This record gives sequence, structure tokens and C-alpha cells, in this order.
Amino acid sequence: MSGGAIPRLVIAAPSSGAGKTTVATGLMAAFTEAGLTVSPHKVGPDYIDPGYHSLATGRPGRNLDAFLCGTDRIAPLFLHGAAGADLALVEGVMGLFDGASDRGELSSTAQVAKLLRAPVVLVVDASSQSRSVAALVHGFASWDPEVRLAGVILNKVGSDRHEQLLREAMDSSGVPVLGALRRDGRAGTPSRHLGLVPVAERRAEAVESVGELAARIREGCDLQALLALAHSVPALPDAPWDPAAELAPATETAAPSARPLIAVAGGPAFTFSYAEHAELLAVAGADVVPFDPLRDEQLPPGTRGLVIGGGFPEVYAPDLSANAPLRAAVADLAASGAPVSAECAGLLYLSRSIDGKPMCGVLPAEARMTERLTLGYREAVALRDNALAAAGTRVRGHEFHRTVLEPGAGADPAWGMTHPERRVEGFVTGGVHASYLHVHWAAEPALAGRLVAGAARVAAGRG
Repeated sequence: MSGGAIPRLVIAAPSSGAGKTTVATGLMAAFTEAGLTVSPHKVGPDYIDPGYHSLATGRPGRNLDAFLCGTDRIAPLFLHGAAGADLALVEGVMGLFDGASDRGELSSTAQVAKLLRAPVVLVVDASSQSRSVAALVHGFASWDPEVRLAGVILNKVGSDRHEQLLREAMDSSGVPVLGALRRDGRAGTPSRHLGLVPVAERRAEAVESVGELAARIREGCDLQALLALAHSVPALPDAPWDPAAELAPATETAAPSARPLIAVAGGPAFTFSYAEHAELLAVAGADVVPFDPLRDEQLPPGTRGLVIGGGFPEVYAPDLSANAPLRAAVADLAASGAPVSAECAGLLYLSRSIDGKPMCGVLPAEARMTERLTLGYREAVALRDNALAAAGTRVRGHEFHRTVLEPGAGADPAWGMTHPERRVEGFVTGGVHASYLHVHWAAEPALAGRLVAGAARVAAGRG
């Protein structure tokens, strides 16, 4: 079988809260336990669900976001992530047809399903309906003829009688029922202010939950029918995304003989990252080494560059603050002029404090929690040359936080926001680039190349 014909399904829902993460993760675990190599994917920018997908499959969870990366990269990124897999499962985002605000279908699950030529299995919350489920499914099946709604999984079914009524109603819809799952809170996943609690914060419990989900899926779903549906797809004509080829035109990468070490923050406090970022850094010429700011008192020996992504530093502020040796090491590295890329959680960690708890003090700003959620896609431009982006570089990103930073921008801002509002945001100081904006580097691989080239100059004493 060619890579372009990888068996694949998209798991969608009429709306958020129907249970698509539960079903998608359970399916991934069940098929993996059956001996298949399963490639997990998530529509949209979310970082947390892919962590559960990775736990279920043993492979990196991959995001497919048409707003962040462009429609032309969706199939190539999918094929790159699914290389060598027997089956690929793609969890949708929000409702099937919900996309970026005021952009039509852009970045919706439906659009990604069409770009992947993949059949859609709709997870329906049946807890408060019986015959109406058929009308709902009929509407979703007929809304866009290019979307192949090929099956339904009924979730939160109350009883045998309820299931019978639902199946009888669905008989007239023309869409087969591929599973029915009872209401069951045993395999629940706790939530917090930004959604599910990440796997890294509850690994033992998460392993147990994923095992429970797999058992429920085996009991309630027709795995053979789902697998046959996944095999009914055509081959994709696209070539897999290749990080080396993407970086080839870049003007700045490290020399082959000089591989600077770039440390990447991880652990429970910094769980937000896209798998392609580390791949791009490595291809650009770096040795990528993870570290945990909660536990490691020093940066990896020989660190010449630093990447601190998103996560929950506000939850771990006391522990991060207590690790004074590492905070000092990060401040020293930043003062040396080494390139530092900090997104969202990284921005807060580099600030003076979070809710009064001292942080690294690299940035002249204070962070605090609020009740207000800042969430949405953004478009931005680099206002000046910096360690991450050349002046004029245009990016698409997203914000996702309940904190505020005061001030929100330095004398040299990281980005000039151009949509949906015009403002400046973030900090550029020395080699530091710090911002609330999450950017997917697969859309702009030169960011990784520029960061690595800067680290190589520091390693060579030319910083």
C-alpha cells in the first residue's frame, strides 16, 4: 500500500461536548491494542488532546490546522505524520462545520476531511433524544455533498431500550450506526481553566483512563466495520511534508560541522508543543535536548539556544519559583545574547513574576491570572529583525490563555498584530523573542533555521 492510500477516518461531532475526544482516543487505543500501528491527528491548534492520542498509540500526536499552516500543507503534513502507519485517525474540532471566525469553512473539520479525502464518523450525544437523532444526522449528511459522512457512533446512550429506539430511527437515515456507547463516567478526564488536564500532569491516571476507553470502544463499536471504512479511501496525490526540503531554501541554518545544543522546556509545566518544531530544529542543524524546569536545576550542558513553549506555569508557579538555580541559569543565558524563543507559558516564565511568585526576571513585566479567556486565531508581522524572525515576516498564530502580562509589550515588540485587531505584543530584547502568540513552524520553517543559525553563532563565539 502506498503512503498516499493510508487508511484513515475523521472522528467529528455536531458540537463540542459530544464526546469526540473520548471516542477518538478510545478508538486509537483499541486499534493499537489490536496490533495496528495507529497514527493520531487532531484538527485545530489544540495541544492537550494530542497528548492523550500519543499515550493511546505510542506515536506523536500531530495537529492539522489549515489556518496556521495553509490548506496546501494539510495533506503533506498528514502523510508525514502517518508514515509507516496501518491506520490514521483524525479527531475533529468543535462542530463538524465550525471553522475560523468569519472565514467560512477554513480550518474546520469538514475542510480537513475534504482535503484528506477521508470519510467522517459522527459522534452524536444521544442522551436527550431518540428519533430526533435521525433528523440531526440527515442534516449533517446533506449540508455539504463533498463531505462523506459515512457512519455514526451514538454516545451517552441510557439503556438497551434507548439504543433500540435510536437504531430504529437511524435505519431511515441512510447512515449506518457503527457504535453505541453507554453513559459512563469511569473513564472521565478532568478539566481545568484551559480544557483537559494534560497527560504529563496525571500520567498514571491517564494510562488507566485510556485503557478504560479502549475497553468501552471494543464493547460498543464495530471495529471491523470502522476499519473497512478506513480502507475505502483513495490515494492522496500529495508528497509527504519534508522538513529538510522545507529548510533547503532558507538562508540561515547551522553549518553541518557545528551542531549547537538547543534546550527545549518540557515536563508538566510546559506541555504545549508541535512535533514538527523539534524535527525542524534538528534538520536545521541543532542537537535538541529536553529539560524540565520543575526538576532540573541547570540547563543541559553546552546549551546555546532555548525554546520555552506553552503550558501551565500559573499552576506550577510556586515550584517554578522555588527552582532558583534554573531561573538564574535561564537569565544568564538570555543575558549572553543566545537565542531564546518563548511562547505564552515561556513568556510568563521569563517575566518578573506570576501572581507574585518570582520568575526568571528576563522581561520587565508581571503576570497574573484572570477570569477572562483570551482565545482565537491571529495574524501578525515581525516589526524588526530578531532571533526568531526577519523583519516583515508574516505569520498566522493563535492565543489561548487566562493570564495577562503588564505591560503586554516591550519597547521593541515581538509582533505587530494585523488581524483581528491592530496592536503590538510581546518582547524582543537581545536574543530573546517572547510572545503570547503560538505559531506553527511548519508554516514558516525559516523560524527554526534562524534560531539554530543564531545558536551556532553563539557556539562559535560570534554571537
